[in-house]
Amino acid sequence: MTADEQENQDVVAMILKDHRRMEDLFRRMRSVEADRAGALATFSALLIAHGEAEEAEVYSALKRFKNVDDDEVEHGAEEHAEGNEALLALLEVSEEEGSDTWDARLEDLSKAVSHHLDEEERTILNGARENVPAERRAELGRAFLRERERQLAADCGSIENVRAIVRG
Repeated sequence: MTADEQENQDVVAMILKDHRRMEDLFRRMRSVEADRAGALATFSALLIAHGEAEEAEVYSALKRFKNVDDDEVEHGAEEHAEGNEALLALLEVSEEEGSDTWDARLEDLSKAVSHHLDEEERTILNGARENVPAERRAELGRAFLRERERQLAADCGSIENVRAIVRG
C-alpha cells in the first residue's frame, strides 16, 4: 500500500474529516437561509454513525497502544453519550427550526459536540497519530468506514434510533 493510500484510509484523517463536516452542518443549522431541517437530519445520521463506529472499531483498538491515554478514550465514549442526549433533545423539539427552544437546544448540542471534537483531537487523535503505525491506522480506518456506512444504511439518525441509543 502506498503512502497516499494509507493517508486516504488513515482513521485519524477520516475522523477529522467527519469533524469538519459536523462543524459545517452546525453553521447550516444556524443559518436562516439554509435548509435547517435537512442539515439536522444529515447531522443526526453523521453524529450517530461516527460515534458508534468510533466506539465499535477505534476506541478499543487504541487502548492497546502505549501512550494513548485510556482515560481519555473512556471519556470520549462518555462525551458521545452527552452529545447523543443533546441531539435527542433537539430532535424532540416540536416547534419549528429557529424557534427560541430549537435555537437553545441547538446551542446545547453545539457546545457538547464542539467540546468533544476539540478534546478528542488534542488527546486521542494526537496520541494515535504519534503512537499507532500508519498501516494500523489504515486498518482501523477501513473498519471505521465499514461500521460508519453500516450505521448510515440502517437510518441510524432517526429519532427512534437516537432514543434507543440514549435510553439504552
